Amino acid sequence: MDVVGSAVHGEREKLAPLEFSTRDVGPADVAVSIEWSGVCHSDIHTGRSEWGEVMFPCVPGHEIVGRVLEVGSEVTKFSVGQRVGVGVYVDSCRECGPCLAGMSNYCAKGMIGTYNVPERDGEGYTLGGYASGIVVDHGYVVTVPESLDPAGAAPLLCAGITLYSPLKEWGAGPGTKVGIIGLGGLGHMGVKFAKALGAHVTVFSHSASKKEDALAMGADDFIVTTDESVFDTHNQQFDLIINTVSAPIDLNPYLELLGLDSTLVMVGLAPEPYPINAPTMLAQRRRIAGSMIGPVAQLQEMLDFAGEHNIVSDVEVIKADYLNEAWDRVVDSDVRYRFVIDASTFATA
Repeated sequence: MDVVGSAVHGEREKLAPLEFSTRDVGPADVAVSIEWSGVCHSDIHTGRSEWGEVMFPCVPGHEIVGRVLEVGSEVTKFSVGQRVGVGVYVDSCRECGPCLAGMSNYCAKGMIGTYNVPERDGEGYTLGGYASGIVVDHGYVVTVPESLDPAGAAPLLCAGITLYSPLKEWGAGPGTKVGIIGLGGLGHMGVKFAKALGAHVTVFSHSASKKEDALAMGADDFIVTTDESVFDTHNQQFDLIINTVSAPIDLNPYLELLGLDSTLVMVGLAPEPYPINAPTMLAQRRRIAGSMIGPVAQLQEMLDFAGEHNIVSDVEVIKADYLNEAWDRVVDSDVRYRFVIDASTFATA
């Protein structure tokens, strides 16, 4: 399939138009005509060579919503014209313990990311969603509810599942108190899902200007962390706290907010290690855990849940020719709360 998109063509270069061909549609494949593609901060880290080797040209993008264009002969779950999504990964080994347990996002041999990762068969590398189309194995494609705004649904494929998965794993629901650190692209999804699950939701932020947004999204409380006394006021009050911040912060005051056997989950990707005070961990048998997106089945569960509760990301829709400016604005935290590309504009970028 011939497609057009935006790519980083070389080291430290800006995004520029690219015409390329996907692989042919195999028996187990689904060809997707992309309509909307979210901009994730990890796209920027990868494209700007901040996370190791980049295979050029690099076509980022793993928050994809579109329509089925073609299906392989073995595909029965999807049909032409159906609205579907593609998330952070498009393949896995299918043989290891995590894969066989339905947790292919934790594939022991490494999941195959939607872009900038060698294909499992050794033929080339993956090219992502900043494009007009993509071909993906049907086992890694999900259905997107027609009731959802498709542009707002695109970030659910990464930001949404990144927060939904730990909320479900650590039992967010009625009677629980959940804290979300940071109200950005990830954090605002955490507020919406935690509230819909029935939890009492508190946002921790250094930006007092975001309080109105947080409460409108469903937060019950908003705590400005520049006042350090708030940590004493809320000591041992939370069952679950999720850190969505990718900048280094002192985790120890947040750990003090956890009650007995409660958990702080890390989903943000800070560039350096966190120092932890051992007595703080021991005092209430507190835990620190990590969580990375979610498996395909849970991705579908999350989208169905979002459809039932009308949960989408707050987005700013952009054209493809604005991508370089959008990337700079993401780095400057100047977006509320996620950029989404109108894929019809790739042809004119």
